[in-house]
Amino acid sequence: MNDDVFDLIEQAVRAGGAESGFDLLAQRLREDKNYPLLFEARVIEQRHKMGLPPLRVDGLDDIPAGQRDAYEDALAQAAREVGSLFLADGDIARAWPYFRAVGDREPVRAAIEKLDSAEDVVIQIALEERVHPRKGFELLLARYGICRAITYFEQYADRETREQCIILLVRTLHRELLESLRRAISQRQGTALPHSVPELIAGRDWLFGDLDYYVDTSHLVAVIRFALDLADPQALRLAIELCEYGKHLSPQFKYRADPPFDDVYVDHAAYLSALAGENVDACIGHFLAKVREADPNLIGTAPAQVLVALLTRLKRYQDAIQISLEYLSQTSGEQLVCPTVPQLCQLAGDYVRLKQIARDRGDLLSFTAASIHE
Repeated sequence: MNDDVFDLIEQAVRAGGAESGFDLLAQRLREDKNYPLLFEARVIEQRHKMGLPPLRVDGLDDIPAGQRDAYEDALAQAAREVGSLFLADGDIARAWPYFRAVGDREPVRAAIEKLDSAEDVVIQIALEERVHPRKGFELLLARYGICRAITYFEQYADRETREQCIILLVRTLHRELLESLRRAISQRQGTALPHSVPELIAGRDWLFGDLDYYVDTSHLVAVIRFALDLADPQALRLAIELCEYGKHLSPQFKYRADPPFDDVYVDHAAYLSALAGENVDACIGHFLAKVREADPNLIGTAPAQVLVALLTRLKRYQDAIQISLEYLSQTSGEQLVCPTVPQLCQLAGDYVRLKQIARDRGDLLSFTAASIHE
């Protein structure tokens, strides 16, 4: 600031008092976009209003107890003012600390929602600070691509937006696959191309030589594995198409996985199809056969747990109870990644059965719970 500003502020104070001086100071700081100093100016202004020395020395230690709430309210108002000015300038990174200080995420969330691209610091605010996780993941995907996004998603912690991020991954990989297949077909046939993967690959076995693939197969396997948590019908359909494409790949690209998804594309397709309401009984039968064929001493109880989880999602609770009783009775609750029998009985509203099972197992807690709700 030049000397004229100091003279103007001094004149304003003499003519109109402290309030005029603060108004002029705030005006000049906003014009200069010196927003951090504007915050400090608001602090000095509030201290003056409270009859305190203008400059802070020991934080809140010199604020009388009866005035602390008013002082903190004034600081919060100043933080919102400064944060809003930074947002108006498009500077989300510098706005966030002010809104974080007052526990107000919404203005920053709204600003992030409008972005089509972002720098790392804004992505970090959206994701790691939980300001807007779904949008942050979308921005991460746009900036770094699906490989980085998959790596990040492996440790994604926000349960509320998890499915939205899976949908983004499925749609992105499906779009990449469509584009790659269309390019390959156009180069050979030059024909108008349909919009679904099954239509593109139907009758075109020449697409799948020993070394031919159209999206990174590690990305493909990761995304269809994530897709098991989907409920969205459209995203499920796209994930099934990804599996159908995978079935056509040469054996060297058909990775083996842990049972019951050892035939990775076929088994994931069956699970996803059941969730989508397609050939549900056949898909359940697919996994039931795996359960019956499995040797628990060799591969554990994963096939049975997966089937119970699937039946639970399909709300076939009685079937899930039967499978659990038959194949998981020796597995402790801590080892289960699917609902327990008491939980399944509760989901089914079958408290009579829960009472009997609890009595047979000596489970006094579940017996009492069932007796109360019977």
